[in-house]
Amino acid sequence: MSRRPGNPARRLGDGGSLPFVGSMHSKSRSSPLLSIGLVVVGAILLIGYCYSGSGGHISDREALSKTEGSVSCTVEVQRAIPILKKAYGDSMRKVLHVGPDTCSAVSSLLKEEDTEAWGVEPYDLDDVSANCKSLVRKGLVRVADIKFPLPYRPKSFSLVIVSDALDYLSPKYLNKTLPELARVSADGIVVFSGSPGQQRVKVAELSKFGRPAKFRSSSWWIRYFVQTGLQENESAIKKFEQASLKKSYKPACQVFHLQSYD
Repeated sequence: MSRRPGNPARRLGDGGSLPFVGSMHSKSRSSPLLSIGLVVVGAILLIGYCYSGSGGHISDREALSKTEGSVSCTVEVQRAIPILKKAYGDSMRKVLHVGPDTCSAVSSLLKEEDTEAWGVEPYDLDDVSANCKSLVRKGLVRVADIKFPLPYRPKSFSLVIVSDALDYLSPKYLNKTLPELARVSADGIVVFSGSPGQQRVKVAELSKFGRPAKFRSSSWWIRYFVQTGLQENESAIKKFEQASLKKSYKPACQVFHLQSYD
């Protein structure tokens, strides 16, 4: 007959050789709460990871913009591309973007079917990405001071989009730059400008832009366009508003649609 083994736990308990057994029992009672807590934390982390990999993902530049409470109109251009295509149709085939971080805008435009894009960076290109360097090598992006004539022939582009750049120009230089944008465009100009009350440049960026941004009201811009002989493109305005309403798009910047010179 086989010998029945005794209960080792009972022997140890009876002998009192393991004084911490009681504490182990108390910890086991709290373990369900600990397990539930770990499951909740894990679920939160999983949801956050999935969200970052889906439609909730934003670029580092957008995240920085939101954190600092500032607005980048060049980022806004990229958001508005589907709306612009609805408003301008075939005029989006050959686009020139003018403004800071033009590489990102040009890259987004080039992803669109039947769209060619070029860019003018008004300021020095610092710490640029490999993609931006590639665009510069291909001649699609160039650095040029927009206070002087642009290096393009008249009506070289069907549409010219400018963002952020005009906010840093005094009226003296606006008088030179805006007519230049009209000169190189065939079907229109789209201006993305900051609104009064928005934040933009930090102290560290003043050395790059030369002066703080001046955010002008829509009434100021409209009066200025009239003074410079530029008329608003009523047809494009209507189509842009209709497309925006349909897609629930609300621009974070002021958007102006202008006709090119005849």
